[in-house]
Amino acid sequence: MGFILYLIVGGIIGWLAGLILGKDIPGGIIGNIIAGIIGAWVGGMLFSDLGPVVAGIAIIPALIGAILVVFIVSFILKSMRKAS
Repeated sequence: MGFILYLIVGGIIGWLAGLILGKDIPGGIIGNIIAGIIGAWVGGMLFSDLGPVVAGIAIIPALIGAILVVFIVSFILKSMRKAS
């Protein structure tokens, strides 16, 4: 059950990061989950556990990390589209 909650929280964090930046995350729901989970990992590495923790994910660092991940992925995809 904890793994499912981790995926749900990761998806919500990835979705919020996409909303904050106004960028589409490639892959839809799966992309949101991946961005949220990778963002949680990146945020956890950059920042200590700040704020509330839900399903083992510290929300504030995870959101900051997901915003960074979404920004970087959208920048790379935009660069690849221009090169084509």
